[in-house]
Amino acid sequence: MARRGAGTPLLLQLSLLLLLRPGATLHCAFLSVGSPTVPLGSAVTASCTIQTELCRGLEQGKVQIAWMMDNEPVAGIQHHGPGGTEVSNLTLPQFNRTQARLWCCVEWNGTKQRVGVAEIQAGYPPAKPFNLSCALSLNDYGLTCQWEPGADSHLPTSVTLKCARSRAQAVTGCTPQSGRSHCTVPRRLLQLYRQMEFWVSATNALGTAESEHLCIDPMDVAKLDPPALRSIQSIPFQTDCVTLAWEVARSTVHMELQCELRYRALEDITWALVTNIIGQAGTTQHCGFLFGTQYHFQMRCRRSSAQGYWSEWSRGRNYTTHEKAPTGELDAWWNARPAGAGRRLEVQLRWKAPRQREANGRVLGYRVTLSPRRRGRDPPTICNTTHTHCNFSAPAGTRRVYLSAYNAAGESAATEVTLLERKGQPLAGLRAVASGEHSLWVHWEAPAAPPAAYVLEWQRVPWEPGGCSACWQMERDGAATAALIRDGIEPFQRYNISVHPLYKDAVGVPAHTTAYSKQKAPSYAPKLHLKSISKSNAKLCWDPLPIEIQNGFITSYTIFWADSTAEVSSATVNPSLSSFVIRELKPSTLYKVHILASTAAGGTNGTSLTLVTPVLDDAEIQFLFLTLGLIFVLLILLLICIQKNGRVKKQFWPSVPDPANSSLGKWVPAELHQEPVVPPEDCGLFLQEPLQVPGVREPSLATISTVTVLEKAAGKQPPAWGKELVTEPPAPQPYVRQEGAASGQGWAATDPGGTGDTVQYARVVGDGYKGQQHGRPRLYLRSSSTQPLLLDASPSPKPYENLWFHGAAPDGSFGDGGCLEDLPATFPLLQGLRISGAEELQDCRAF
Repeated sequence: MARRGAGTPLLLQLSLLLLLRPGATLHCAFLSVGSPTVPLGSAVTASCTIQTELCRGLEQGKVQIAWMMDNEPVAGIQHHGPGGTEVSNLTLPQFNRTQARLWCCVEWNGTKQRVGVAEIQAGYPPAKPFNLSCALSLNDYGLTCQWEPGADSHLPTSVTLKCARSRAQAVTGCTPQSGRSHCTVPRRLLQLYRQMEFWVSATNALGTAESEHLCIDPMDVAKLDPPALRSIQSIPFQTDCVTLAWEVARSTVHMELQCELRYRALEDITWALVTNIIGQAGTTQHCGFLFGTQYHFQMRCRRSSAQGYWSEWSRGRNYTTHEKAPTGELDAWWNARPAGAGRRLEVQLRWKAPRQREANGRVLGYRVTLSPRRRGRDPPTICNTTHTHCNFSAPAGTRRVYLSAYNAAGESAATEVTLLERKGQPLAGLRAVASGEHSLWVHWEAPAAPPAAYVLEWQRVPWEPGGCSACWQMERDGAATAALIRDGIEPFQRYNISVHPLYKDAVGVPAHTTAYSKQKAPSYAPKLHLKSISKSNAKLCWDPLPIEIQNGFITSYTIFWADSTAEVSSATVNPSLSSFVIRELKPSTLYKVHILASTAAGGTNGTSLTLVTPVLDDAEIQFLFLTLGLIFVLLILLLICIQKNGRVKKQFWPSVPDPANSSLGKWVPAELHQEPVVPPEDCGLFLQEPLQVPGVREPSLATISTVTVLEKAAGKQPPAWGKELVTEPPAPQPYVRQEGAASGQGWAATDPGGTGDTVQYARVVGDGYKGQQHGRPRLYLRSSSTQPLLLDASPSPKPYENLWFHGAAPDGSFGDGGCLEDLPATFPLLQGLRISGAEELQDCRAF
């Protein structure tokens, strides 16, 4: 059941499509519009009628009519019509489209089915054609007419060219191709030498428009073939006149023609026109041509009886007129300076080439003399050149030279050049502005005394040797206050301009200015250099830009600097300066600096300069070094004072006895060398071998004595270790350094049991100090000083302590020291041995 229910709407839709197909809607739907073509912007009405009885499948359902215009829905008004029909009316108050399709649709089950369509077009009536003109070709005698079509009407428009003979009905002369506005009327529809009427008709669905009617004789508008120039010759006796000969075209031989001649020199732009030439004459003469000049000639003709069309210009023909000797004066300018110790005058003479009207041909050269040419005698020539400048040497006092030009026909009259002194009044003011990329306007203020003429000079900066010799001109109008200069002017180049006022008897002091015809940004910016730097300031300098790369007047330099936080600062510098000081910088900070060079037309950035400000200024660094140096000097002085003062020296460096230089040999009795002496029993010491005093010249100390420690009396015990003594400190326990193969070399204490065996305690030696040769094995003795002995590898024990042999006596007692009250208390090893002398040991019977 579910599947059957789902398939029912699909079947109904398919049946509706079949019933409402175009063939099926011929009788059930009808669409009508008020007019299929309407003026653009006007109202459009339409009506759609649905006959439900004829539309199968819609008899039982409600019919809903909808409208669509080019897939856009529009709203209509639906109502019941007669005979069970449904009618929907549509009104569009303003139709702004040039073309659209209007659809009538029936809505069924949510789907719009199109049942009718109408095409609607909108536009304007055709515009009136204008500027109708026609021309007759004598080749096929067809009349070609052309016109301007006017505005587009947005509607299909048919255009035709109508023509009518006198007292005859109008006929269609021709129909132009689509998109064109000209056509040709054939010869069979024309009536020559009679008036005919021509006009253009344009028609569309909204109306018809016609151009103005043109009434002409087709022969009056005939376009003739051009004539042909045959020869051009100069008249020998009148060298400024020429004679021209031509032939007319064959198609115009039977006509009366009116012709025109035009010509121009090859370097000219405009043409000179000669009118009212009779075509049948075949020849004409004309004067006023320049001598020695090449001209280009052309000719055209038309019917003389009507104001018709001119033929095309004939093919051109060139001709060069006869030459004549140059005429007129040459514009000259000079620079003179004394030479040869004042006996000669070096002259640089420049002049302008004569104009074509005065050259009368091609100038072959120029001649400069010191005197004028007289009849029958030519003066000596000091300069003969094809250039427009000459350098020569003349005698001192020369005030005039003579300049002339010559060609193949002769030589001109000499122009007198007066070498005047330059002491006249200068101009009151001078300035120059650009007139174009290749020209400059120079303006000046005239001096109080009116000059006769002005001379303008200009040179490119920087000046090049052998520069532009033609970069000057003369203004012969003394009342002029401006002049335009063109020769040698290039954009982005600086020019020095000078203006000299010329008086009758002197030349004025020149005024100077500089100018550019066009400016742009400099080619590159100057390179920055760091001149000096401190913790808060940095002085920068740069080299001025060469003039050839400035490309304009430098208006300013702009310095930019930024630290690591991208905080950018800038300052503008006058272009006349070449250094700048950046202030208020942070100490120990990295900065990046660059410069911008600007002209009136733009600027160019330079390369970046990286600098780091120091922590201290130079003055602070110098003060710091001065302070440290002063402290060092004071320390040196203090050390010298300490070295000189012994008492102060001992406070820092106490005196340490040198065992090698001790006075042990001074207090040894002489009788000890002869026989051994047995000490008293209570001292407990005896000498095993006699003491030996080292020789004076021996390089190192030898063994002095061998000390043997005997057993102490059993009844005499020293006080316990660590207890305080009232009178004298206790003597330390005796200990010896043993010698033997079995025990090696070492220290050993005496037997506290009193066995009576003697044990070798120590060997008293003398040794050299630092760097002296070592003898036999040495024993080291402790002195009264608390400082360690030299070359002593073991620390010295404190008073009354035996740090190395704390466990030598089992009961911790010391041996009997019968001489404790007389021996030094600070020497625990050899009681009774004192380096200061033997006299202090006389009370002890041990020796």
